[in-house]
Amino acid sequence: MEENRILIVDDERIVRESLTHWFEEEGYIIETGENGNEALKIFSRGKFDLALLDMKMPGMTGLELLKKIKAIDDDCIVILITAFASVPTAIQALKDGAYDYVTKPVDPDELNNIVHNALEGRKLKKENEELKKQIDKFIVPENLVGESPQMKKIIDLIQTVAETDSTVMLRGESGTGKELVAKAIHQNSKRKYFPIITVNCGALSESLLESELFGHEKGAFTGAHFRRKGKFEIANGGSIFLDEIGSVSAKTQVELLRVIESKKFNRVGGNEMVESDFRIITATNEPLEKLIEQNKFRKDLYYRLNVITINIPPLRERIQDIPILANHFVKKYSELMNKNVNGISNRALDQLLNYEWPGNVRELENTVERAIVIGKGDFIEPEDLHLKETNFTITNDSVLNGDSTNSLEEIEKKYIIKVLNENNWNISKSAEILEIERVTLYNKINKYGLRKIK
Repeated sequence: MEENRILIVDDERIVRESLTHWFEEEGYIIETGENGNEALKIFSRGKFDLALLDMKMPGMTGLELLKKIKAIDDDCIVILITAFASVPTAIQALKDGAYDYVTKPVDPDELNNIVHNALEGRKLKKENEELKKQIDKFIVPENLVGESPQMKKIIDLIQTVAETDSTVMLRGESGTGKELVAKAIHQNSKRKYFPIITVNCGALSESLLESELFGHEKGAFTGAHFRRKGKFEIANGGSIFLDEIGSVSAKTQVELLRVIESKKFNRVGGNEMVESDFRIITATNEPLEKLIEQNKFRKDLYYRLNVITINIPPLRERIQDIPILANHFVKKYSELMNKNVNGISNRALDQLLNYEWPGNVRELENTVERAIVIGKGDFIEPEDLHLKETNFTITNDSVLNGDSTNSLEEIEKKYIIKVLNENNWNISKSAEILEIERVTLYNKINKYGLRKIK
């Protein structure tokens, strides 16, 4: 049992001693006082979880002491003990913050139950408050990690957008983590206590997508043996994430527009109007503007969906996040597979940093997972990665030809390309000579568009 502190205040010595004996046997820490003034002095020296106060005492009454204790510490539970209980007195005591009251002669079992229930109730209340604080904290999904300016901007946008109920469009290449961002928005919104429903629009035919989104009635089509709720209906109170929105057919686009505007729809084969309160988050890796020009995507639907846009950059544009992500995946999969992999060797990390990552974060995760499966050592080595080396080609002619200006940036460009060429583009060695981190060097290579001559 947790050691709770109880203050007993009664002008009768026998009552104080009896109560002290009972509660010390139950494992409580007890202090006593014979009047209100003494009790307040004791109370000023430290907190108490519960106070047992005699109603009638010389000088300060139990009701007066109750008010003073509550003014000092409102969390302290107060139970009043009285020889002459009356309804008005009891009501006043409860109004002033008393938890309960008991009458003399005190039944030890009854009082012990009241004290136990009061302390347990307070403990549960504190746990619930702490849990609510934790739930209300900003939640970032496990794989949504990174220290790059782009990643920090996305996290800031998620926090801002989550507080609203606006429609959000996520744009970025395949594998950049659009679904993770959608879940982060939902988990930090007021809808977090309801589900987020994901629909991959590109994986379903027009008829199947229609049934998936809106549901269907029994007998609506061959094989429809039962009524089935659609994703919009299931998402009531929560969010619906429509991935690959650019692949939706013209007919479904019209139905989507109607649903977004009214939050009402019919199940396939039904006449009953279904209402649902949901938030829409969409994602696309296609240029919707081009689809609009080709009359493949409705402009009015685009404007409805594109209220807030979050662009998620490809991994090659946030190189400094690669070591963080890679080590995160090493820890994740080494624990899952119960393998003792301590990290990534410098040579392997150079290869990860030098790769273009067409599959982005998803490809990086798969690469690390595969390396842990096949690797034999304590560290992941280049041969465990099975990555094709990226060939760099020089594009910054002005740097190479020496016809650029003498700005600080241009001087830095020249010096970096000189060191890289002299060391045959060995990133580790060049970074050591330049006295910078390898990640910083890769960022500068990316910033200045420096490329290796084949």
